[in-house]
Amino acid sequence: MKSIAIDGPAGAGKSTIARLVAERLNFIYVDSGALYRTVALAVKQKGILVVPVQLQQIFSEIQIEMCYIDGLQHMFLDGVDVSDRIRSSEISQLTSQIAQLKVVREYLFSCQQKMAQEHDVVMDGRDIGTEILPNANVKIFLTATAQERAQRRYKQLLESKTIKTLEEVLQEVKQRDENDYNRAVSPLRQAEDAILVDTSDMTLEESVDFILDVISKKLA
Repeated sequence: MKSIAIDGPAGAGKSTIARLVAERLNFIYVDSGALYRTVALAVKQKGILVVPVQLQQIFSEIQIEMCYIDGLQHMFLDGVDVSDRIRSSEISQLTSQIAQLKVVREYLFSCQQKMAQEHDVVMDGRDIGTEILPNANVKIFLTATAQERAQRRYKQLLESKTIKTLEEVLQEVKQRDENDYNRAVSPLRQAEDAILVDTSDMTLEESVDFILDVISKKLA
């Protein structure tokens, strides 16, 4: 099985680009962030504190599934499709908190590795190339300036009629960067053998084409 690991900060376009790259390669796309977001939603719904003991308890009570419907990834929590609900700003912030905890990362670790063992995958996240798939065939570290990432997120929020200022979104992006780069467990960092790709001045199609070219050369 072949594996492509794409890491990078929030708002860099990892999910969109990884999905398109997977489609072009005919690989399975694994949005690892959606797994963490689904755990965050479960935490919110149960109203528990973000502490290891209580989190460990809910892992025996919940069922998380990643399914593919018409080629698109869907997340199910206890049999309910929550693919849209896990994308709110509130869940984004909560996800950043729980992703710092070892108990959560251990809970999802085997799930991510199992998919890579059974399928050709493009997997994106924060620690795919450094922790989850250290032997991935190709590793990409995808980034963009904080301002550009905030602008992209702001545009998405406007389209979904979510009312926030650009400055508020920028502060959220910066806070998530702070959390991700400085967490004690599996902090966000570029793997030594990962190729840095800055998409600040690239269109979506340019980014996809550039990464596909990198992958083609690495797999040749």
